[in-house]
Amino acid sequence: MSPTVFRYKSYRFYFFSREEKRMHVHVTCPDGEAKFWLEPTVSLCHNYRLSPRALRELQAIVARRKDEIVRAWEKYFAS
Repeated sequence: MSPTVFRYKSYRFYFFSREEKRMHVHVTCPDGEAKFWLEPTVSLCHNYRLSPRALRELQAIVARRKDEIVRAWEKYFAS
């Protein structure tokens, strides 16, 4: 199961169930995908086919909405 946290433009921000415990969020769109660590700071873990410009935009979105993502993570993985 991969619960969606939110959508922005053509991007879907989501978690994979039963993945590693370090807090992170996945992002996918028709052009590619990425994974961002949330702690200790928002940083790119990996990227597949996304442009540097798209990655900068996505990292800024994740940073801006980090509190929301963390709350969703804690709620989802607490159950």
